[in-house]
Amino acid sequence: MLRKLPRLALFTTFLGSGGAERVTVNLAKGFRDHGLEVDLVLTRFGPQQYEIPSGVRLINIGAPRIYAALPGIIRYLRQVQPDIVLSAEAAVNVTVLLAWRLSGSRARIFVAEHNSRIEATKNSRDWRVKLLPVFIRKTYPWTDGIVAVSKGAADQLAKIAPIVKHKIRVIYNPVVSEELFVKAEQPLNHPWFCKGEPPVILAAGRLIFQKDFTTLIRAFALVRKKRPARLMILGEGKDRARLEALVRKLGLEEDVALPGFVENPYKYMKRASVFVLSSRWEALPTVLIEAMACGCPVVSTDCPSGPAEILENGKWGRLVPIHSPELLAKAILETLERPIYATERAKYFSLERATQEYLRFLGVVK
Repeated sequence: MLRKLPRLALFTTFLGSGGAERVTVNLAKGFRDHGLEVDLVLTRFGPQQYEIPSGVRLINIGAPRIYAALPGIIRYLRQVQPDIVLSAEAAVNVTVLLAWRLSGSRARIFVAEHNSRIEATKNSRDWRVKLLPVFIRKTYPWTDGIVAVSKGAADQLAKIAPIVKHKIRVIYNPVVSEELFVKAEQPLNHPWFCKGEPPVILAAGRLIFQKDFTTLIRAFALVRKKRPARLMILGEGKDRARLEALVRKLGLEEDVALPGFVENPYKYMKRASVFVLSSRWEALPTVLIEAMACGCPVVSTDCPSGPAEILENGKWGRLVPIHSPELLAKAILETLERPIYATERAKYFSLERATQEYLRFLGVVK
């Protein structure tokens, strides 16, 4: 039974192209569809590339950096007095928790961990990221509950902050919605996807170290030695110049495209022959589920964590070790020859199922 519906504040950074931001927007829609008053609060300046769901109020603190948003968050909590706060991503979580404590807010407060925290800390050169576990151990005990988006992410968080282990609940992300299928059917005007053209191997994500598109490009070079194919990587990031240089070095300019961020990746997923996730680490990679839902066979690294959970240890798509162009190329070639379709598995990661689990966890429904 629904109680009196509360006002819910969802905190995230700017609405760039990240999976956590997309999940937060999906959750905002799911909560609004269930009748809640929803504020989507952005903590800092940045590109807004996701559409705000109808009926959701957008509030932009507009700070230059996440920690500079602290006064604005305190002001919001005191003026609006939301009943429930849900924050996503560790740096935002820590800042929102500090603001909540300083504001004297009576809101019930929850945070969501969208990364494999040990891996993210270990592989970062940013001293602020290196310090995050210290602040997590200090602030996360203040929460009413913590959502981890995969079992692997939950395990890593519990290792960093054992004191909060009893507060952690695994809730898989809301990824698959009717909107995804509608967008997947939109026309795609690109010559590579015309009838009779070589198969397109697709990837999507920020062009950064974590996604390891270097290994994917090297794997594609091995695929091209065996058969005609093309590689398209959707996304933007600081590694673009380095990846483009590798493409030129391997002589793949005619067969590799990096078109940047695209507003609708689903129409590409619908028409690609294979989708590849080459990441060094993840928590629960949204793009992998989206590709599966669009009917595109997938190949993924068995990175910590998420892919093995999504693919049920290889049942729904081939898994390979990280940093292995040879094994990745082999899996891609096998998938081109013998594709594994996983649309049924993708349905498990639906917006409605995740929304219901969140509503129960937040105490909105019994």
